[in-house]
Amino acid sequence: MNICGPFDPNFSDLPDTLPVFPLNGALLLPRGHLPLNIFEPRYLNMIADALGQDRMIGMVQPRPDGRNTLHMDPENPPVFQTGCAGRITAFSETDDGRFLITLTGVCRFNITKELPKPDGGYRVVNGDFSPWKEDLSLPSPNMRPINRGRLRLALDTYFAQNSLQSCWDTLSDTDDEMLVTAIAMGCRLSPLEKQALLECTSLYDRGDMLTTLLEMAAHAQASQTASN
Repeated sequence: MNICGPFDPNFSDLPDTLPVFPLNGALLLPRGHLPLNIFEPRYLNMIADALGQDRMIGMVQPRPDGRNTLHMDPENPPVFQTGCAGRITAFSETDDGRFLITLTGVCRFNITKELPKPDGGYRVVNGDFSPWKEDLSLPSPNMRPINRGRLRLALDTYFAQNSLQSCWDTLSDTDDEMLVTAIAMGCRLSPLEKQALLECTSLYDRGDMLTTLLEMAAHAQASQTASN
């Protein structure tokens, strides 16, 4: 089933090059919504330029790389090869010179080449969307469903261990994709865990991995509490 929203791009509309925003711990998934507070000058430039073009930017995570720590440019760290392109779907300015935006995830991409920076100072890459073109289609109703019972138990335990109120009642009426996407993007998981969730090939795999990560996090928290 294809996306049929009036503003949703087709595969042929996806750009060959796009600016990227490296942000540690930030996960954007297709059709997910990511609010961002933009204040650094080069990223203010990036958003202003994107608003004047196709409103698309790529979210990527810096890649931990202990091998090159002494030679790494902290302003331009190496990034994971796979990111997710998002479209600016909400935008406002603040009196103190910030942009408040919401990115809606469109499609994942693999970085094939980093290009010279434009005058705005932000990073630009060539992105290959073809391995992930199925992101532009809604999950098939015949797809294997996620295990909601196991996910709910893992989420409730995770929230209880972290003294947080469970959000299950708010999310339970959503479809499998929106349920997994909201939890994956909202939970405090490590950057490596979030990258693994991004790169899952199917919704079922992402749901299964998310459930396992929540179970492991809750178990680790319980063990730490018991040892104290």
